[in-house]
Amino acid sequence: MIVGGLFVYNKYFKKGSEKGPEGKAAEGGKGGDGKGKGGPGGGGPTSVNGFIVIKQALKEEVVATGSLLANEQVDIFPEVSGRITQLNIREGQPVAAGTLLVKLYDADLKAQLQRLLVQEENARRTEDRNKQLLARGGISQQEYDIVVTNLKSALADIEVVKANLRRTEIRAPFSGVIGLRNVSLGAYVTPNTLIARLQQTSSLKLDFSVPEKYGVSIRQGSEVRFTVDAYSKPFSGQVYALEPSVEEATRNLRIRARVNNTGAQLRPGSFAKVTLTIQNESGMIVPTQAVIPQTRSKQVVLVKNGKAVFKDVTTGIRSASTIQILSGIQVGDTVATTGLLFLKPDGDVKVSRVVTLQSIKPIEQPGSAKPSQPDSVPAADTKQAKL
Repeated sequence: MIVGGLFVYNKYFKKGSEKGPEGKAAEGGKGGDGKGKGGPGGGGPTSVNGFIVIKQALKEEVVATGSLLANEQVDIFPEVSGRITQLNIREGQPVAAGTLLVKLYDADLKAQLQRLLVQEENARRTEDRNKQLLARGGISQQEYDIVVTNLKSALADIEVVKANLRRTEIRAPFSGVIGLRNVSLGAYVTPNTLIARLQQTSSLKLDFSVPEKYGVSIRQGSEVRFTVDAYSKPFSGQVYALEPSVEEATRNLRIRARVNNTGAQLRPGSFAKVTLTIQNESGMIVPTQAVIPQTRSKQVVLVKNGKAVFKDVTTGIRSASTIQILSGIQVGDTVATTGLLFLKPDGDVKVSRVVTLQSIKPIEQPGSAKPSQPDSVPAADTKQAKL
């Protein structure tokens, strides 16, 4: 009985379960392989976002770090050792050029000068008398020459003492702001004693360095913008000098700019983040993600007549969201920005959405070079897409 039941089941019931209502084999599982229409491996075209190539004015900018320096700066040291008898330093206050800042003890030098002045007066009278005697033939020329030599020696000694007296005085070599003093009245100082620092801060110098490849694009008069930690607003300056050589250790070019410091807002020694515009030109741009890096080249995928066309391109200025195309495509071409991994040459492709630069999210990139930014970007016209 059991054997007979299994025979009937296998012959009638099991075979019937493998056929549809009309006795045909069921097509279960077809289309369930993940290759639906429009998918990466499906039979329909691959849907992508497209971008219409446009031409825009570009600005290439380089971001560097720099330091602010005083236009003129000097550390004040005495030339000779001595005791301070006058101290005319008002800390943190402006001083004019030639102002007496420090006076050292000079009584001994003044006494020497007084003695030499008396000797000079006597030598001058002696020279005058001997000159009259020489005219009458009372003395020889040699005797008169000795008297003249004594007079000139006395005058030279006077000049030496006067020079030593000037070395006891420290005067401001230029107009500026005096810093904090390190000595007090009556202190004994030597040529190694730092008294104070004088800085001219009405205008400042901005020193920074850029890679040597940008050297050909930087000229005197180029504008730089920078920020400091003390202020959120940007400041500006102008390049006025470039180092003639490149630093061997870093291969960077040192640049110096002039900064107007009206109101004394900026301070020497401050850290500055510098932005230098080195190039302005017009060129074709595409989103950064549209460029496919290859081993020895770069490619973009054009959408033409519903087909994917791979094109080798030459790139130029790069930014966080865009990249300049120098050759390989034309203005008005439509490039794919998404689904690039699933596209094949001459494969079917469909542009589901045309994107604009405003909708592209910038890609953060490491490095000190700040990317270029288009001046203005109009929204792409979907009617211009070459599908």
